[in-house]
Amino acid sequence: MSFTSSTTEELNLLLQFDNTTTGSGIKVHSSAREAVISACQRLFDKGLISQCDGGYLTDAGIEALAHAQVLAGLLGEKSA
Repeated sequence: MSFTSSTTEELNLLLQFDNTTTGSGIKVHSSAREAVISACQRLFDKGLISQCDGGYLTDAGIEALAHAQVLAGLLGEKSA
């Protein structure tokens, strides 16, 4: 299994959510790149966000964000 460009878009979109509060959501506008709009729809279809254009993280989305943040930290560039 490998990350596809679609999966990468979903991960990047998840990372836009604020993990310090459940009362903060995002809005993906119709003028966004098509890849971002599609990623948003897929996250909604998977039950990770509350609206097809963003909204709030669901409980599953909160868990997915936590995993995405750990992965981003592990794979992130280390400063010398």
